[in-house]
Amino acid sequence: MGETEQRPTAGSRLGAQENAGISTLEHGQKPPMTPPGKLISIKIQMLDDTQETFDVPQRAPGKVLHDAVCNHLNLVEGDYFGLEFPDHKKMMVWLDLLKPVMKQIRRPKHVVVKFVVKFFPPDHAQLQEELTRYLFALQVKQDLAQGRLTCNDTSTALLISHIVQSEIGDFDETIDREHLAKNKYIPQQEALEDKIMEFHRSHMGQTPAESDFQLLEIARRLEMYGIRLHPAKDREGTKINLAVANTGILVFQGHTKINAFNWAKVRKLSFKRKRFLIKLRPDVNSSFQDTLEFLMASRDFCKSFWKICVEHHAFFRLFEEPKPKPKPVLFSRGSSFRFSGRTQKQVLDYVKEGGHKKVQFERKHSKIHSIRNVTAQPSEQHTEVPKQVSDSSSYACGDDNDAAAVQSSRQGKELKASTEDTGQHKSPSLKKSPKEGKKVDGAVVSTVEEEEEAAKDRMQQNRPQSQQPSTGSLTGSPHLSELSINSQGGPSVANMSLSPNLSPDAKQSSPLISPLLNDPSCIRTDDEEEVKRKRFPTEKAYFIAKEVATTERTYLKDLEVITSWFQSAVSKEDGMPETLKSLIFSNFEPLHKFHTGFLKEIEQRLALWEGRSNAHIKGDYQRIGDVMLKNIQSMKQLTIHLWKHNEILIELENGIKNSRKLETFCRDFELQKVCYLPLNTFLLRPLHRLMHYKQIMERLCKHYPPNHIDFRDSRAALAEISEMVAQLHGNMIKMENFQKLHELKKDLIGIDNLVIPGREFIRLGSLSKLSGKGLQQRMFFLFNDILLYTSRGLTASNQFKVHGHLPLYGMTIEESEEEWGVPHCLTLRGQHQSIVVAASSRAEMDKWTEDIQMAIDLAEKSSGPAPELLASSPPDNKSPDETTVDQESEDDLSASRTSLERQSPHRGNTTVHVCWHRNTSVSMIDFSIAVENQLSGNLLRKFKNSNGWQKLWVVFTNFCMFFYKSHQDNHPLASLPLLGYSLTIPSESENIHKDYVFKLHFKSHVYYFRAESEYTFERWMEVIRSATSSASRTRALSHKEPHAY
Repeated sequence: MGETEQRPTAGSRLGAQENAGISTLEHGQKPPMTPPGKLISIKIQMLDDTQETFDVPQRAPGKVLHDAVCNHLNLVEGDYFGLEFPDHKKMMVWLDLLKPVMKQIRRPKHVVVKFVVKFFPPDHAQLQEELTRYLFALQVKQDLAQGRLTCNDTSTALLISHIVQSEIGDFDETIDREHLAKNKYIPQQEALEDKIMEFHRSHMGQTPAESDFQLLEIARRLEMYGIRLHPAKDREGTKINLAVANTGILVFQGHTKINAFNWAKVRKLSFKRKRFLIKLRPDVNSSFQDTLEFLMASRDFCKSFWKICVEHHAFFRLFEEPKPKPKPVLFSRGSSFRFSGRTQKQVLDYVKEGGHKKVQFERKHSKIHSIRNVTAQPSEQHTEVPKQVSDSSSYACGDDNDAAAVQSSRQGKELKASTEDTGQHKSPSLKKSPKEGKKVDGAVVSTVEEEEEAAKDRMQQNRPQSQQPSTGSLTGSPHLSELSINSQGGPSVANMSLSPNLSPDAKQSSPLISPLLNDPSCIRTDDEEEVKRKRFPTEKAYFIAKEVATTERTYLKDLEVITSWFQSAVSKEDGMPETLKSLIFSNFEPLHKFHTGFLKEIEQRLALWEGRSNAHIKGDYQRIGDVMLKNIQSMKQLTIHLWKHNEILIELENGIKNSRKLETFCRDFELQKVCYLPLNTFLLRPLHRLMHYKQIMERLCKHYPPNHIDFRDSRAALAEISEMVAQLHGNMIKMENFQKLHELKKDLIGIDNLVIPGREFIRLGSLSKLSGKGLQQRMFFLFNDILLYTSRGLTASNQFKVHGHLPLYGMTIEESEEEWGVPHCLTLRGQHQSIVVAASSRAEMDKWTEDIQMAIDLAEKSSGPAPELLASSPPDNKSPDETTVDQESEDDLSASRTSLERQSPHRGNTTVHVCWHRNTSVSMIDFSIAVENQLSGNLLRKFKNSNGWQKLWVVFTNFCMFFYKSHQDNHPLASLPLLGYSLTIPSESENIHKDYVFKLHFKSHVYYFRAESEYTFERWMEVIRSATSSASRTRALSHKEPHAY
């Protein structure tokens, strides 16, 4: 039998799975019903210059065709794109998504519809998907070739050099010259070839995804980026060009911008025949309303431009799609046109919620193959990957049958070809990169949400009819920070960078096939648990003693991070001075030795208490106060080492500041899996542990009656530990603030002197800043003297770039919801600048208002204004009322590129990143409460759609749950940040018929956990509640004691 020839389509070239289309509809909605009737064929020209044919019913609205193209490409962020075609007057117009296709495209056989970028966002970092950024890069390439994107020679050469890097990889003079000879990116390219190759030489090691990002970073600063000129005349008859952008309406003379009307200034847009009218809001100092008038070539030209303006305003400025106007009873006046589709905010929210599947794609023009986000592939040595773990971390968007009804005319053949590959264990679309085999510092990233999806996949894929090719994908949820996961007992897992836009540098097996996650023997039966529970004591004092043992195990592991892992790494390098080595390890090793013996004593006492020892004598050993008193008294001799920790922290940070080699070494160590928290956090652990002993002894004394045999020892132990805590408390507060400032410094770029004497951290979190570009998500950092606002870039560094700062001295704050029409809105008025911000909820706004007002009062009481920040990049200190958009000189583009290239890999799982993704905030008070609320122990975990319970060792610290197979493991397998999660008890309808169960849920993610007793259940509820709901301000920050930096 002969085989039918398979013609490649855009979807197949991009690696798309035709049977797994992603609709641009909201998650959970079904596509509109496809009207019956005769099909018409529409030719679509893609951004890679290929043509595809789609069959749609004659009466189908334009949205059906648009969705079909997006589904074909598996494009999640399809709302940024549109379909453009020449109408019967040869004028290029956009396809109206509400009107029938046949009424717009009169002669479909003779028309080629172009799939192009329609809405250019102000910041390409808002594009979450690598495929979206790739298509935007193709649009930039197309605009360069067509002369639409004009710029100077330096910028042009720099843009082309990034395109060349993404297409052929690292610089090779012979290959470069051949490639540039065959590919013409601009007219008269020959004059720039030497400059292009000079720039290309500096991109060594840059992946295609990084090249796309750098290309867009440069292009977005150009005046003509995303601009389509529409010829017009002003009132004096001068020839000009009008354009619309995310910021508003722009006026050009030739290719030079001469005026701009921001959306905030525009009151009304209208057209009357050939006249385009812009009615501006009255000026602050005048009640006069200015109306501007422009004359265009014809009514059709004028109406077409008016429609584009309406769509841009709605997409970038509105929170949701505008409602249709009610139809008039008798006659209508004016146009009924309205924007149809999701707004940018809805697109960002949808992608962050993770309501879609991650698919792989391949670049048509590139010799280097890339995949969407960070994925992992089964290694060739372990090709027998069980089918039940395939596509383990993808996020399903409804049933595949709910995809749009319209398919490509050749989709049936491609679908047949794709199903023939389902028996293979290795995805055919994943190809080895030329750079594979190199090791990249960092950990393989995954989250608990991925394990939940793995459980869903296992349930679905055990059915005979649902077979999927195994990809071993590890792509994380967009609304979660990148978190570490590792395989215990499974195939070896290579290290991978944490950057969300880097391609994998090594083939690896999926960590989700580890015994912890998939082995049925790890799931304990309910009968087994009941029998086990009856063997042990049930009194509260026993579980308090057990908490001492479980948290001591975790504390000892944390000490080993310094005394074992860090010391071992330091001994192999010569980057740390001998004096610093001696200072650190001579003060930590005695602590580790002491607590090793302390833990052994506690475990021996528990063994006697439980009756697991032959020496068990009932009554004499059912207590813990005597062991605590003895060891706390011995601990006093170690106080001299605890006083040294302040000096250790300061000297280490000074060493990092003065030595690039030590800075690199410490950063690389932080990327190891064993260092699951920032390195300097481990230096504070001994002081935090004293507070835990004090809390445990307080609970024990409160539980015991005065006549209990253990009460006297317990009360004496409490008195001893309280004295130690009181002595070291002031020192600990200084160290916590110092540690937090240095931790934030690593998350920020564009500021050099964040850590200065007297500066104290108060709150960080996500707010929306109102500007001429609309509401844009920004990360704010509040200190006792200044307020910083930043944005997050999708570069390899994972850091936040400082955009501006407001000194708190002389600042006022007021609610301004009515003035700006934005919910939960605040206006911050400084002495030289004002900004408008919006919180995600009323509660968030109240927290920020309270803390900012407190910080303003503190600044007023201080000696005067804060010192100027030494920023390494100019902040965008602009009021939202300004009509100009952010611009940068094209001469600065090269310098910007090099500064970006120098950025180093950075942890992506810090609290700052979690707050950004969860759109929430955290205060220093919350951090202090989190220090007091740390817990360790065994829990049984169950996913929403799974049947069995899985026993895990869980460590709760730093607003996060870290999961281990057992307490003996050196590093966590996965982690779950709890900021933004809700903590409840399961309802009857959830059919969780077990005792001591609590529920954690965030949007569509639901987890159940079982504790072993009422006491442990209450303790877990208590500590987790401290992370899931921010505490009210119960104390002011200390301002009396100076900070010795």
